[in-house]
Amino acid sequence: MTSERTAHLQRETSESSIDLRVNLDGTGTSNISTSVPFFDHMLTALSKHSLIDLDIRSTGDTEIDVHHTVEDTGIVLGKAIAQALGDKVGISRFGDALVPLDDALAQAVVDISGRPYLVHSGEPAGFEFHLIGGHFTGSMVRHVFEAITFHAGLTVHITVLAGRDPHHIAEAEFKAFARALRQAVARDERVSGVPSTKGAL
Repeated sequence: MTSERTAHLQRETSESSIDLRVNLDGTGTSNISTSVPFFDHMLTALSKHSLIDLDIRSTGDTEIDVHHTVEDTGIVLGKAIAQALGDKVGISRFGDALVPLDDALAQAVVDISGRPYLVHSGEPAGFEFHLIGGHFTGSMVRHVFEAITFHAGLTVHITVLAGRDPHHIAEAEFKAFARALRQAVARDERVSGVPSTKGAL
């Protein structure tokens, strides 16, 4: 129950270069540079509110679009979370959170199930086309959660319950996910073994 839950992963493609470190038992300290400013802001919030330490260096062909760099960072982050979780012995497994940000309200529910599944709903019509900060398309929010969910082996439900401002909506989603993930990865001293009737996650 005292083993270190960390991971360091690197990924190189013709479209991006990712160097990422994660510590599930951190304090929410982050050092993030993805070359996509709004994404840096979201990952900083994710780290702060999940208490997961993140050290991320990402570069890519952002002169074409931020898509490759953002999605590839999400992929590596998901894989790093899965690696850091290890055998999943003693984890709480489930987490849920309801987070407001002024006009926006988002709910996230996380199950460290080993079964990748994302249900993502409630973003207002046209959100996916909005350029947040002039460079981050609203559609990328879902892409990030897809990448993390599928590569970390999580079941995740994210619902936007209210919101008008695209920045606030996106940030509420990331913060809600962070808080739910914080609960799910937490160690629970009352849990013996893996928290599943199947005996495996």
